[in-house]
Amino acid sequence: MLMLKATTVSASRCDAQVLAPYPPYPRLSVLRSPHRLSENRMRILVVGSGGREHALVRALAQSDSVSALFAAPGTPGTAQAATNVDLGATDIDGLVAFAQAEAIDLTLVGPEQPLVDGIVDRFAAAGLPIVGPTQDAARLEGSKAFANQFMARHGIPTASFRVFGAEAYAEASAYLDEVGAPIVVKADGLAAGKGAFVCDTLEAAHEALDQIVQDRAFGAAGDRVVIEEKMEGEEVSVLALTDGAHYVLLPPSQDHKPIGEGGTGPNTGGMGAFAPAPLVDGALLMEICRDIIEPTLQGMQEEGTPYRGVLYCGLMVADDGPKVVEYNCRLGDPEAQAVLPLVDSDLAEIFRNVAEGDLQGTSVRTVPGAAACVVMASDGYPVEYDTGVEITGLEAAEALPHVSVLHAGTRRTDDARLVTDGGRVLGVVGRGGDLPEALDRAYEGVDRIHFAGNTYRRDIGEKGRAHLDAS
Repeated sequence: MLMLKATTVSASRCDAQVLAPYPPYPRLSVLRSPHRLSENRMRILVVGSGGREHALVRALAQSDSVSALFAAPGTPGTAQAATNVDLGATDIDGLVAFAQAEAIDLTLVGPEQPLVDGIVDRFAAAGLPIVGPTQDAARLEGSKAFANQFMARHGIPTASFRVFGAEAYAEASAYLDEVGAPIVVKADGLAAGKGAFVCDTLEAAHEALDQIVQDRAFGAAGDRVVIEEKMEGEEVSVLALTDGAHYVLLPPSQDHKPIGEGGTGPNTGGMGAFAPAPLVDGALLMEICRDIIEPTLQGMQEEGTPYRGVLYCGLMVADDGPKVVEYNCRLGDPEAQAVLPLVDSDLAEIFRNVAEGDLQGTSVRTVPGAAACVVMASDGYPVEYDTGVEITGLEAAEALPHVSVLHAGTRRTDDARLVTDGGRVLGVVGRGGDLPEALDRAYEGVDRIHFAGNTYRRDIGEKGRAHLDAS
């Protein structure tokens, strides 16, 4: 069993052993909620409607600290352990009113859009405890330009970059010609994980720029475009839960963004993930804490926007150390599906401590072994795809030992059939004593589920297997 203890944010070098208590750095100031959470069992609201939210509900349902669970709007999967509420994730007025009427003790926000829209500020103003960053702090995800400029101000390692407004299209195009390929072109704002283009040719880079700026493929997210050097290395995701002054880590994971095997094709919201990532040993994790997580939280404090909630660091591990690819302000999807099954601590209590600004002394216990999630998607995803396709075999998949099926894009018809209702349809999660066993179980579950046109990657976790084989 692994124990991840709360660490205090400090500008000082972290010399402690990883996964053990860090030195007692001076506590930084932190904004506290005016509403002290009840010491009694909690009524918890989970906002969102995907596989991540289903994973959260499943994890919280195991807590002795929870008396009732609600999901807004939820999925057919969340309905197994929570009461689904007919409110969209961006209906902040409706969510505030519901939380007040139902005496909700704690709200957890899955997707990024309501965080960027200021849901945390609205809940705090109403005296309702919620986990997540303020609207200002959520700019770390809401604006790639802000994030890159923030990292430049605080010396956090990332790619070199330039930012161009949409009105400076000609200048951005000329810059592409100047620097050449390979290059990365990103829409500045939120684009559901699809607004970043890794371009190996200059032609592909200009096409990406045209798609973002000229074609407005991502709407207002393309009002600015960020052009970055292409970093070489291997990507890894590290998630920290933080009260603004202290943090605990969840097991590091690896996601698979492109639709095609071998990392080919367009980016998606994520086609699978596994945890823990064998790439991340103790020394590397300490370096990530020292050079990225702590300076990020310290920098947010210094700029008057203390960061509280889930800090997702999408990293590139290069020969010269880890660098930030992107920040997210919430649990990753599908990373959460692989990470949360490994947590043995009471997640409800940990999130309560985050919301209260009192994470010091908190620890995260993890179970031995590994977990892997394979996403089953609709044919044509992430571009165009049909919905309403009947799904069968879930019961057969979940009858397998250590296999669970998480709903991402599904719905029940009037006659109770389960059908597809999105691009990413299901996440099949396998747990095992090691990564190969977890992957084998996940794919065994996938083989039992059927819907016309189902698409999935058959190489989830291969990089993890390679690291294990080399060790």
